[in-house]
Amino acid sequence: MKRRDFVRLVTLFSGVSAVNVALAQFNFGKALEAGKSLLASETLSDADLQAYFDQMAAASDAQNKLAGPQDAYGKRIARLARGLESYDGLKLDIKAYLTPEVNAFAMANGTIRVYSGLMDKFSDDEIRYVVGHEIGHVKAGHTRARIQTAMRTSALRSALSSVGGRTAVLAESQLGDLFEQVVRAQHSQANENEADDLAMQFMKNKGFPASACVSALEKLDALGGGGASWLSTHPSPKARAERMRTQV
Repeated sequence: MKRRDFVRLVTLFSGVSAVNVALAQFNFGKALEAGKSLLASETLSDADLQAYFDQMAAASDAQNKLAGPQDAYGKRIARLARGLESYDGLKLDIKAYLTPEVNAFAMANGTIRVYSGLMDKFSDDEIRYVVGHEIGHVKAGHTRARIQTAMRTSALRSALSSVGGRTAVLAESQLGDLFEQVVRAQHSQANENEADDLAMQFMKNKGFPASACVSALEKLDALGGGGASWLSTHPSPKARAERMRTQV
């Protein structure tokens, strides 16, 4: 195969138009790297996922203040996490961030972080619902699908950087880029419903009151635009509360 034909093939697989390759100041090496990244995104092993999320979790913990064992939030989250060292085969690492945001997130390696702002608003059992919901996103494969999508986007950015522009700078900030796309992107309604169903199952399996699923979502709905960052990634709390009420 001629080099020019191969360049066209790589650009097609990396999402870049192959029209006028010669005029695009195309960097063959970066395009090939983009194509490899695209293929790698479809073949992520469990070890790959663990490595990516371990790095993301370490970076996030370094950028936020973790509640220590002597802190009131640290003591509370440790108490709530007792007996939750693992769930359904997933090893868990549940800790709190000292930040006023009403937020929480999970990663596919079992990292779960609950923000002190959310802890201020929620009862113990409502926090347990949040933990169960975040576990649900992991167990349902939502975080795995997101990192695959993020890597495809990274592959596209690498390819675009080979024709000039400033996207290469963004693509090289991989941890921050992955965190934004995997953790901070909004979930679909279908994903939210699936994670809620798994959270309800989690609450019942652990003997926690299932009604906390409903009351937590009602609190989120009441907060509305009042600074609940969790709403930006976990939408439609009112409709979800009504749906969950039928399962209590």
